[in-house]
Amino acid sequence: MTVSEIVEKRGNNRENLLQILHDIQDSSGDNSIHREAIGELAKIMDITTADITGTLSFYTMFSMEPRGRHLIRLCDSPPCYIMGSENILDALQKKLGIKIGETTPDKAFTLEASSCLGTCGVAPAMMIDDEVYGNLTADKVSKIIDSIAKDGVKKPEGI
Repeated sequence: MTVSEIVEKRGNNRENLLQILHDIQDSSGDNSIHREAIGELAKIMDITTADITGTLSFYTMFSMEPRGRHLIRLCDSPPCYIMGSENILDALQKKLGIKIGETTPDKAFTLEASSCLGTCGVAPAMMIDDEVYGNLTADKVSKIIDSIAKDGVKKPEGI
């Protein structure tokens, strides 16, 4: 879907900018928003590229850098940290062979930290794409990653 098609679908109002940016990112092919798209969007919506870039840089769900097909956000809020998110980070880094902010060589996964996922009741937690996984252990993390690598976004049974 092109930028102009997305704006036409959502409506050319500043209040629709976040959803338009989500749609642009989702249709980019590399889970990011390209500078060319920002320039085109600014012209179509008659807003500055600085306004769009400011919005992009404020919200962590947007990226101007290519990311993997699956985005892993590990919660590092105080409740998750207390419940062992540091151990979950270690397990994810070992399993994927990457650090926070990196993408696996096969472009399957990007690992990011999130200040809060709003899932304190199931800490430690992570979100992969739009799916939340809680009460994590190193073993659960390994099973989740294996399942997604094999089947796409799908919770393994018992997780």
